[in-house]
Amino acid sequence: MSVKAKKHLGQHFLTDETIAEKIADTLSFKGYKHVLEIGPGMGVLTKYLLKKDITTHVIEIDTESVAYLKNNYLNLADRVIEKDFLKYDLKEVFHDEPFAIIGNFPYNISTQIVFKTLEMRNQIPEFSGMFQKEVAQRICSKEGSKVYGILSVLTQAFYDADYLFTVPPTVFNPLPKVESGVLILKRKENFSLPCDEKLFFKVVKQAFQQRRKTLRNSLKTFNLSDNLKANVIFDKRPEQLSVTAFLELTQLIETDEND
Repeated sequence: MSVKAKKHLGQHFLTDETIAEKIADTLSFKGYKHVLEIGPGMGVLTKYLLKKDITTHVIEIDTESVAYLKNNYLNLADRVIEKDFLKYDLKEVFHDEPFAIIGNFPYNISTQIVFKTLEMRNQIPEFSGMFQKEVAQRICSKEGSKVYGILSVLTQAFYDADYLFTVPPTVFNPLPKVESGVLILKRKENFSLPCDEKLFFKVVKQAFQQRRKTLRNSLKTFNLSDNLKANVIFDKRPEQLSVTAFLELTQLIETDEND
């Protein structure tokens, strides 16, 4: 018995064992006792995680995959969470304990998975997995790149992001139309922000909504003082700013608002 891939769930099952093992080896498995795999399907990656010195949990929304996993991986059966990762409160399983995230992520929700990870960053020291290649590159890109954007800045404010390797469409069933890319995020030693977090998110999102404009124009809604707008940083466009520069910009705006 095998599971049929469902289009509405964005399922593309990895069929290459070597790549599955390579993805399992991307995590360090240090500093935490649990790993959560998102969307395990028929467990091609899961079987390699189960060989590690770690407690593996999986979260899967597809009932057919859940039945398959429980039948084929008996030692995992009581750690199969039949829930939607994006809607489920993981504290019910992990409480306040740290855990890593891994997976061959469904393309249609992959960026939302990253945003939920950022919300839970206090508990997630490591995160690795497979995305559509363009999305993986965007997350890991640096300032000056055409694909550098909101996802790059917000992720890299808290994590060091590394693009590891590209995976061709031929190792999936069904074949996706695009290449995939595997990345790893390792949480920074100091991942607290030197500015107001909500304001930082707001500044980054607002700046990139009009990425061709200078910050002086794209951040007009913040009602900044003329004195602050004279700062040379406002002559720049958002993709020219490093993550550190965005944090400094947020601090400037914060001080300006408080004056």
